[in-house]
Amino acid sequence: MDGGTPGQRLDASQLGAELGERATLVQFSTAFCQPCRATRRTLVEVAAMVEGVASIEIDAEAHLTLVRQLGITRTPTVLVLDSTGEVVRRASGQPRTADVVAALGRAI
Repeated sequence: MDGGTPGQRLDASQLGAELGERATLVQFSTAFCQPCRATRRTLVEVAAMVEGVASIEIDAEAHLTLVRQLGITRTPTVLVLDSTGEVVRRASGQPRTADVVAALGRAI
């Protein structure tokens, strides 16, 4: 997973769901994106393994203002947020489970 969007902070009202107690995995998806399905499974599995981590999926087409604000250009794009909602990591494409776990290590 590559770098984040420094200083970018997101909250529950922007994401449409509560942040995780320790960290939050945010996935931007589109309806016909095949890698998005596998990414969703990976993020849900990792969130279930790590206490206090939430996984949120956002329909990019339904949230264009947020997509533009964050500079999302492709799906899936995954953001890793710390407990305060600050973006600490960001990646496009389908991540490997090990990469998600490693990125979470920076957030927690």
